[in-house]
Amino acid sequence: MKNLLFLILIFPLAMKAQFKIVNSATINIVDVRQGTWPINLQRITKPNDTCYVLQFRTQEFNNSVIIKTLKFCNLEQLKYFQQGLAALKSGNNGDVAEFKDYTIKRVDVYKEGISYILTCYGGLTNFQQPEADRMITAINKQ
Repeated sequence: MKNLLFLILIFPLAMKAQFKIVNSATINIVDVRQGTWPINLQRITKPNDTCYVLQFRTQEFNNSVIIKTLKFCNLEQLKYFQQGLAALKSGNNGDVAEFKDYTIKRVDVYKEGISYILTCYGGLTNFQQPEADRMITAINKQ
């Protein structure tokens, strides 16, 4: 009987030690593009860490929906992404900004203006200059 009482008292304490609830918040910074080929920039906040993610539907396959996530571990890495976009904006057709985990290429399309191709982790998407400007503005506000 004493063992049963002991287990009843100790069991809740042991279970509490095994499970830890972590409060995290995902905040949508900007919806760069909606619709069939969405691009979202988000901030994920945890008690001791904040990271940023760029989520997009890869355009490699038209017949399937594959969402890719490009993670930036801190604000500094996100600012490098922003600086890459800003440098390409003032660059020329075919310029490439290469980073460790992703690449951004500027492509000037006749009658459509400036486009960018983002490749990372087997994913690929493109976006126009107004969408790049939205990302640059949103990152500057961080």
